[in-house]
Amino acid sequence: MTRITIDPITRIEGHLRIDCDVNGGKVTKAWASGQMWRGVEQILLGRDPRDAWVISQRFCGVCTTVHAITSVRAVENALNLEVPLNAQYIRNMIVAAHAVHDHIVHFYHLSALDWVDVVSALKADPVKAANWIEQYSDWPLNNRHVMKEVQEKLKTFVGTGQLGPFTNGYWGHPAMKLSPEINLVAVAHYLQALDVQRKANKIVSILGSKTPHIQNLAVGGVANPIGTDSQSVLGMERLLMIKAMIDELSDFIHKVYLIDIAAVGAVYADWTKYGAGVTNYLSVPDLPMDTKGTQFGLPGGYIEGGDIAKFKPFTSYQDPYFRDNVAESVKHSWYKGGKGALHPYKGETIPEYTDFQDGGKYSWVKSPTFLGKPAQVGPLANVLCMYAAGHKPTQAYTNKILDTAGALAGAKIPIAALHSTIGRTAARAVRCAVLNEQLAVNWQALVANIGKGDVKTFNKPTFPKGEVSGFGYHEAPRGALSHWVVIKDGKTVNYQAVVPTTWNAAPRNEDDAPGPYEASLMDNPVVDPEKPLEVLRTVHSFDPCLACAVHLVDREKKKVVQVKAL
Repeated sequence: MTRITIDPITRIEGHLRIDCDVNGGKVTKAWASGQMWRGVEQILLGRDPRDAWVISQRFCGVCTTVHAITSVRAVENALNLEVPLNAQYIRNMIVAAHAVHDHIVHFYHLSALDWVDVVSALKADPVKAANWIEQYSDWPLNNRHVMKEVQEKLKTFVGTGQLGPFTNGYWGHPAMKLSPEINLVAVAHYLQALDVQRKANKIVSILGSKTPHIQNLAVGGVANPIGTDSQSVLGMERLLMIKAMIDELSDFIHKVYLIDIAAVGAVYADWTKYGAGVTNYLSVPDLPMDTKGTQFGLPGGYIEGGDIAKFKPFTSYQDPYFRDNVAESVKHSWYKGGKGALHPYKGETIPEYTDFQDGGKYSWVKSPTFLGKPAQVGPLANVLCMYAAGHKPTQAYTNKILDTAGALAGAKIPIAALHSTIGRTAARAVRCAVLNEQLAVNWQALVANIGKGDVKTFNKPTFPKGEVSGFGYHEAPRGALSHWVVIKDGKTVNYQAVVPTTWNAAPRNEDDAPGPYEASLMDNPVVDPEKPLEVLRTVHSFDPCLACAVHLVDREKKKVVQVKAL
């Protein structure tokens, strides 16, 4: 038996350590360990709840928008406060554009290099590469001239002894299967995606004043004034600029992203057998289309054991099925425990560092459960829940990508194949296409509502005497995100964030059941323990982001961990 330790896992936000026992070329046991910490939740204690969204954005420098939106929803939930329609549409467009940006970046810049052998592209025939991709897409940047130009750029990287953004890949690894021509196409699209993803980020910055760390939110709505008499307000000039970028994103998603995912899925169809892990799927409804949060553009709910026939929906921002069944354990986390799994309203974060213990505590990440069991969150959970709910765009894009991959592979690929490493990657592309459609839907809804003369964007909150509590959720790019707040006499007295990577990167829970990362690695192939590419494929398919998954503050200012720069 061989022990593999990958620390840190690269091409993610934050510091993640993965340990695996490998026997007979397969993973037999795994540990996921969050190796960093934050203290934002404790910083919020005693503060005005209206400030929480600004501070909680600082959980992470990547997923800023998602914490802002979830925080204001939590406080609004506690106050039973309605949000004006214009504010809902503007918020929806911000989070949808943020997610489109995130999904494009994840595949091309964080995950594709696990499947694409960049150096192999030097052997490609640019004409053959162009001819191959032009069979499936009329994207204007697929022609032979572009392919030749990209290959020349790549030769320059290699010729200088440096691979620039492609450094540190396992090039030539036996698990790499794409032809040189497909690899060249993928490298070209990697570079093109660098430009395209900016358009989604521009939408966020136009509506949110800046990105990262948007500035336009408020408990009760948004701070965007709407009008036609000034360039300083949100008017048709800016909205038409946004619509043009939505259309440009749509072209790339349909003509590049979905095609590339189908091609990778077809060649690596064997990876539908690996990486399923935890098949309890948790997803929350999002993009509210009314003022109360009871009608949504995207459905959500819970699927037990991977059986979509068992889907049970969450129906509103007040849904007790979600509210009452989330808990977090610290049995294997570096915090004091002994009280069992705690509901977030009762959550505690008291550090107890013990060093890495295989059978004891080994992570700064807590272990969330739903109905007492681990749950996988993320685009796969979201797509399966929306598919089960009968969401027609999700069903159409899912069937399209499975059919295209099946045609390329020469064999039918069923929806059950999505319970896998490659399935998670495919689901992210499906979700990207669905969200871009929703961008256009919410853009049209906003324009139509303004056309009716409605320019309201804010309802003033009022805080009652005594104690109230609330939760807010959002289907973030990495999955179900929830914030939980307890407010007493207008001040925050408890605040907990149960975030997507906490669900997925969780260590073993109160019942010693492994978390989704750990479970997904079981029986994962490993050809070369010195180059564990296959482990990275499965872990990267979740799009890890550790910054907001870990919690720690030392109020006594004692030294907990010392990090030395060598």
